[in-house]
Amino acid sequence: MENKQDNNKKYKFGLLGRDISYSFSRGYFAEKFKKENLPHTYVNFDLPNIEDLNEVLSSTSNIKGINVTIPYKEEVIPLLDDLNKRAKKIGAVNTIKITRNNKLIGYNTDYYGFKNSLKPHLKKYHKRALILGTGGASKAIAYALKKLKIKFDYVSRTKKEGVTYTYSDLNDKIIAKHTIIINCTPIGTFPNVNECPNIPYDAITKKHILYDLIYNPQQTKFLACGHLKEATTINGAEMLKLQAEKSWQIWNKH
Repeated sequence: MENKQDNNKKYKFGLLGRDISYSFSRGYFAEKFKKENLPHTYVNFDLPNIEDLNEVLSSTSNIKGINVTIPYKEEVIPLLDDLNKRAKKIGAVNTIKITRNNKLIGYNTDYYGFKNSLKPHLKKYHKRALILGTGGASKAIAYALKKLKIKFDYVSRTKKEGVTYTYSDLNDKIIAKHTIIINCTPIGTFPNVNECPNIPYDAITKKHILYDLIYNPQQTKFLACGHLKEATTINGAEMLKLQAEKSWQIWNKH
């Protein structure tokens, strides 16, 4: 439950990442605080190294919560005092709650955002997924797919543990079998809008869902290629809104 008195106190929230001037979160929360008439501020903690986080925390007063983005969703874990059960299972953190006695607790709300933005589009033939990329974001996606009882395979540039296919392995048959394809890589993010993951797009059909975690541009080349083949296409905007609201709930829970 939100503590109403707390809303009159000015707290600071922020986004931890590297090269994050484009950040969705800062704009989203600035708008939210304005609309709901809250006195809080939301800033970017753009750090070259994760080790700089301790310095940021000790020099920032009234900080209550942090979102975490690329490339620190896994790297931040050793700096935390505790992990929520789900974040521990996922192995990645995108939300940190700072308690009254300055303990850092890690959560994952990416899982929630992805699961609830994908669910309305699912049909009975969506039984298998390809996850493009193996970074921190992909871990939350894998966890959500497990919860939705959808089998998945990882695709990466190189063969390593847990990776079923490299991009060069992919063929029409593999694409036909996996009717959900999720881009968890940064390929295609602004300003590199003419890039897209190297998969056999000719094998995409209208039964496919192409989901891109990228939200800028709204339609990446990956999604545009899916759209041409009449696939269902989803960008990362709805997932981001859902995970942001879930973070807000966590920060305000007592």
